[in-house]
Amino acid sequence: MGLTSKLDKLKLKSSGGDPGVSDHNSQVTEKENSDDIDEVDNEGQSILMGIIAQLRPGMDLSKITLPTFILEKKSMLERITNFFQIPDLLLLANHTSDPLDRFIDVLRWYLASWHIAPKAVKKPLNPVLGETFACYWDNLPDNAGEAYYLSEQTSHHPPKSSYFYLVPQEKIRVDGTLVPKSRFLGNSSAAIMEGWAHVTLGKWNDEEYVMNQPNVYCRGILFGKMRTELGDHMVVKCEASGFEADIEFKTKGFISGTYDAVDGVIKKIGTSEELFHITGKWNDVIDIKNLKTGAKEVYVNTHKTKQVKPKVRPLEEQHEFESRRLWKPTIDALARRDHETATEEKFKVENEQRERAKKRNEDGVDFQPQYFRSIGPKESNLKDLEFVINKQISLSDSPEELSREILSVAPFLPGQKVDGRFEIPPYRDQHVS
Repeated sequence: MGLTSKLDKLKLKSSGGDPGVSDHNSQVTEKENSDDIDEVDNEGQSILMGIIAQLRPGMDLSKITLPTFILEKKSMLERITNFFQIPDLLLLANHTSDPLDRFIDVLRWYLASWHIAPKAVKKPLNPVLGETFACYWDNLPDNAGEAYYLSEQTSHHPPKSSYFYLVPQEKIRVDGTLVPKSRFLGNSSAAIMEGWAHVTLGKWNDEEYVMNQPNVYCRGILFGKMRTELGDHMVVKCEASGFEADIEFKTKGFISGTYDAVDGVIKKIGTSEELFHITGKWNDVIDIKNLKTGAKEVYVNTHKTKQVKPKVRPLEEQHEFESRRLWKPTIDALARRDHETATEEKFKVENEQRERAKKRNEDGVDFQPQYFRSIGPKESNLKDLEFVINKQISLSDSPEELSREILSVAPFLPGQKVDGRFEIPPYRDQHVS
């Protein structure tokens, strides 16, 4: 059976069009989430094999169109919000006066978010150039007020997702750019997660934490059961307090080892003095041991974390390039497990992107992000971010002023008016020279 025939058969199965095939699994009940359903059965795996038979180990997967049954119902721009859905731990860090204890709490917050993911093997939708996502939280714990998140796809080749997060009352801000690079490795694929995030705590003299993230591996593409693993090293560093953490996300070996393990240390920057040892599983329980006293305790229990999901404006208020509106037909089809329609709608979005790129090329116009700007030559401390929000926001301002500043950048709240400055990208890149 050729690859085209396999794809056609999968379409019939998902749409219920083959009277000879039972479709009792093709519908999603109200309590089910299609992101948690593993749809890579023998037929699906055969389709994947047909696609990757054309590849060689080490090849870039960014230009390969993968079948929609492995797609999550959200864009990468929205998926980044997973890091901000356990706010009580970040607030705990911001309320901790001792520098070492504060570092430990920031690391705890960062480690606690990795378990927020679909139960099945799913990858988020690749954002198109100029796509944006904005959301807010109005129910932060400890009377911490509101939080705002804004992201934009600032580059397409290579893909770069830039984002900004702000808690005005707590004077917390996060600037980041994520640069995923996909590689085919044989029976696995890898998403090499380049890019950095800067967490700044205004209450502590703009104390800054710089962090990267582990890589993501999809195992079992050719044979075996498909599953996701996190692997390699994650680093968190705070020059102001003089502490850093090096956490290894361990992948299972062919013979020995276990899935989802983490092992790392907290130490003083520039020395070999290790202060704490961290072990456990990133999607279960992580322990921390004080290497001076020998005391060991539970550091993160992912089963007890309190997740607070963001809110977004109604679809009818969103502009055409906001993630949920842009991908709505695709997402709705994925929710129904109607992969024929999902493929068609996804193609429409991607084809429109190609047409816009062609038009810019014909007009001799370079793309400029709407909400973010590139780093200027005098901003060497931010060069690893590549892009930052196109607004001067100082954590020394009052919470009220911070709220006004962020709400002047983009529409976040229901009923917030969208005017010309929200719709028209700058004609030139207004970086700090």
